[in-house]
Parts: sequence; C-alpha cells; structure tokens
Amino acid sequence: MSSLPEKFVSRLKSVFPPDRCYLDVVDCYAYAYDNSRKIFPPEAVVFPLDAGEIRELMLLANEYLIPVTPRGRGTGTAGGSIPERGGVALSLERMKRIVQIDAQNRVIVAEPGVLNREIQEAAGSCGFFWPPDPSSSAYCSIGGNLATCAGGPHAVKYGTTRDHVLGLKAVTGAGEEIRTGCYTTKGVVGYDLTRLIIGSEGTLAVITEATLKLTPKPQATGGIAAHYKDAQSCADAIVSIMGQPVTPSALEFLDEGSLNLIRSRHPGMLPDASRAMLMIEVDGAPSEIPQSCASILRALDHPGLIEAAQVDDAGALWSARRALSPLLRDIAPKKINEDIVVPVSRLPELLAGLSELSSKYGLSNVNFGHAGNGNIHVNLLVDPDDENEMGRAEECLDSIFDLVLSMQGTLSGEHGIGREKRPFVPREIDAPTLSLMKRIKSVFDPKGILNPGKLFPE
Repeated sequence: MSSLPEKFVSRLKSVFPPDRCYLDVVDCYAYAYDNSRKIFPPEAVVFPLDAGEIRELMLLANEYLIPVTPRGRGTGTAGGSIPERGGVALSLERMKRIVQIDAQNRVIVAEPGVLNREIQEAAGSCGFFWPPDPSSSAYCSIGGNLATCAGGPHAVKYGTTRDHVLGLKAVTGAGEEIRTGCYTTKGVVGYDLTRLIIGSEGTLAVITEATLKLTPKPQATGGIAAHYKDAQSCADAIVSIMGQPVTPSALEFLDEGSLNLIRSRHPGMLPDASRAMLMIEVDGAPSEIPQSCASILRALDHPGLIEAAQVDDAGALWSARRALSPLLRDIAPKKINEDIVVPVSRLPELLAGLSELSSKYGLSNVNFGHAGNGNIHVNLLVDPDDENEMGRAEECLDSIFDLVLSMQGTLSGEHGIGREKRPFVPREIDAPTLSLMKRIKSVFDPKGILNPGKLFPE
C-alpha cells in the first residue's frame, strides 16, 4: 500500500496519464533494482516525455517532500538509480529522441533515454563516433552514461565521458530548468557546470538533453592479442606500452579467471598456457597501423610472454570481452563488482596485492578491465547465502580499498559511488572537501529530495 499523500498522488495523475504513471506495487517492482541486485521498491514510477513534465514533478515533490530517483536503464552496478527511500522513480527511458545530428559542427543532440548504441549508429552514418562505449552499450542509456561518467575501453586514448559533452539541459532538484555549457568546442563563460553535473549520479539535476561532441571515425584499426604465463609479466607489459609514444585506442587486461570463462564458451580460442592476456586496439590512418602495432609489439616483449601477434578479427576478441560480465553470473550466485583505479605504473603492485588478498580471505576473484587507464574491475565471486563467506568478502573489500588508496588510486573509475561505496568515500575525500560538496548539493537541491542518500556517507 502506497504511503504517498493522496493529494500528491492526485496531482501526479494530473501531470502523467495512466500509461505513464505506475502506482501498482507489481508494476513498480521492475524499477526497484539495478545491476547491484539490491531491491528498494518505489511507491510510484513516472515516465516523462519532456523537461516541462520533469519540472512539474520536481516542483510537486518539493512541495510534499517526496524523494525522486532518476533512472536510465538500470545497468549500473553501484545502486545509484534505486529508490532507496521510496517515493517516485523517475524513468527517463521514454525520452528517446535524437534531436539533431550536425555533422558540420561535429555535434549530436540527444535526450537521456537514447541508448549508447543508437548514438553510435547515428554518428556512424555521418562518419563519426562518440568515444564513450561501456560494455553495456547495447542496453545502457546516454543519461546513465553521463550520470556516472561511464567511459569504457576507448578512454585510454580519447578521454572520459566529460571530455565529450559540450553542454546540457537539466532540471535541478529545486525544479529549475537550467542550461550549461555551449554548442561550440571552446567556451569559458561562467563556471563549468556541465562537468559538475556529469558524474554526479543524479543528485544535483535531471539531465533532459545533452549536446555531445563527435569524433571522426578512424580510417583504420588494428588488433593485437598478447598472452602471458602470469599476471605480473602482463602488468609489466602494460606499463611499458603506456610508457612509449604510441597510444593504443583500447588496452584491456584479462586475468586467468577471465580467460577460463572465455575458454568455457569458446574452446580452442586461447592458448592453454595463457594465464593473463591483453587485448589491444590501435587506430589511425592506414599507413600508421603497421608502425603502431610494431611499436606496441616491442613493448609487449617481457619475460613471461607466450605469444603476441596481430589478429585478423579484432571484433571477435571484443565480443568475448563484452561477454565477460554476464558469464560471471554463471559461476557464482553473486559477484561483488568494483572498478578501482590506480596509476598505470602501480598496476603490477596492485595485481600482486589483489592476489594476496583473495588468497588471504579464501575468495575467488576475477579481474579484468581498462588497463591503459589503470582501471581494473575486481569481481569477488561469493554466495550470498554463506554468511561466513560474505563476512570475509566485506573484510577483503575493505582491504582492497585501503590498498588502492595507498597507491594514489581512486575508489571508482566509471561505475560511481551510488549506495554501495558511500561508506568508503571519507577515506578518499577529506572532511572539508566533503563539506563543500554537500553545500553544492544543497544549492541544486535545497530540500534534499533528488536521489537522496547517494554518494555521501550517512
């Protein structure tokens, strides 16, 4: 039974027709969780079609002090889009218009519900692409990408999501419609609110439209696969690659656990002796590819190398990489998935530390990720019904975060903080800085109703 005030519900229905306003418990349940698999049912779900409806909702929610949780497609892993305090889940999935494709100015304007893949297809028709491409690109929305600053493998060369957004339209937690940034690639008027909102996980404002900066598609690409006898040799090679002038357009690391998963679905695809692997992509003019590949192949030549060579079908490699996360579900009832980041030069030390900690706490651990940025996805494979194992997992995770911060690293590279990592935030951010962030939150959302409880420790 909903605890929402009757007057609030009545006025909500006046803004959103029945097919865009769910109040039934069963209908709302599908919006109670994301990929973190934590469940917090909302009391209502609404589906706006434009910024005006979002503004009306926020003004109404402010009047009645009702929590509002913005939501894309629910592919996030940190619990950032789940309505932890009930109230209204604000689903942006029906705001799916690509408003404009402007090839002359290398811009695409889109609403937040457009899928990442749809942006890539639209940009590709003009010879461009949008570099952010998370592994869930076929399902995740642009709004969600911006909310967590999800970058994907191409960030190693092209930069993170913030680097590819020129401006935004949004509705603040107070119900004010704002515009940030500009339509040009240069612009320094006022504070950079665009970069502030990106990565704020829907705690400051609801993005209603984004002006995205497009990049010309490379004329050619080349792929390299490298196999090693152990993870340490592989990590040393990563440091060597990033220490030479040629920048790969993607540099992905897979440990032994990851490779075994791929072997289970693709027998014969990988050398039996391989205990760690790098998937590498280079791009540029056709004449540049051979030289770039040769430079990287030289950097790969470390003790422990089994083989390294260019591949004819790089697409098959990336398909296997994208399938890794779903495959993990097959071997454990639950995975605790973290996306820690350390300076690239510290990767050998990090991987050694992760191995020691998983052994110390008796846990299965699978590591892979965007090695060129030092962004490793750590997956502790646990049984949620095993109380002892879950306790050891919590202790292990605590130690992993301490290890990362001791290396000048950070707790998240692209998944965000949400509700899952918020207890650990004070370890990375000092008290005065956290206080300033909270004051910024109060300017955008003075009544604290927009995605409340996320990011900051309670």
